Amino acid sequence: MATRKKTGTVRVQQVKSVIGFNRHQREVLRGMGIRRMHQIVELPDNEATRGMIAKIPHLVRVLETPEGGKESKS
Repeated sequence: MATRKKTGTVRVQQVKSVIGFNRHQREVLRGMGIRRMHQIVELPDNEATRGMIAKIPHLVRVLETPEGGKESKS
C-alpha cells in the first residue's frame, strides 16, 4: 500500500445528482453530510472517509487542500 501525505482533512463536493441511483449511494452521501448539489464538506482524512468516497466516485469530486492552503484545481 502506498503511503500518502496526510493533511488531516479532505474536502468533498457533490457533482452529480443522486436521482436514478441506488438508495445506498444516496445514504452514503447523507452520511458524509452532503445534502445538495455542489455543496462542499470537509471530512477527516481516514480510511472510513476514503471508503465512502470509493463507493460513490461518480457522484463526488475530491478537493484536496495542500499545505499552502490554496485549493487544487482537479
